[in-house]
Amino acid sequence: EVHVVESGGGSVQAGGSLRLSCAASGFTFDDYAIGWFRQAPGKEREGVACIRSTDDNTYYVDSVKGRFTISSDNAKNTVYLQMNSLKPEDTGVYYCAVSEGGPYATCTSSGPLEDDYDDWGQGTQVTVSS
Repeated sequence: EVHVVESGGGSVQAGGSLRLSCAASGFTFDDYAIGWFRQAPGKEREGVACIRSTDDNTYYVDSVKGRFTISSDNAKNTVYLQMNSLKPEDTGVYYCAVSEGGPYATCTSSGPLEDDYDDWGQGTQVTVSS
């Protein structure tokens, strides 16, 4: 059973930075993608960034390009989301998820899509004040 745990959320002022961590364990497959999603109050959950296990390629939605960086530390089975130049509109609950399907299909230039991801963490709150 895949187990996913996020950490690192908090409250910052606009322009500040946070680094989220996603610890994933219990893998029985080699090829996967890990995605970060977020859900703002009153809005649907949206994909933010993803990374493939096969080639470490990364993809971002337009609203975070140039500000967020996703990376992985395979030795620690951990994926990070470095968030810089945070804006109030980045506020929300951030979720990490694992796609057990083919990563070339689930982590593309369009970013991660919720329906393609199978194993989810409980989420971590990020609040950015103006």
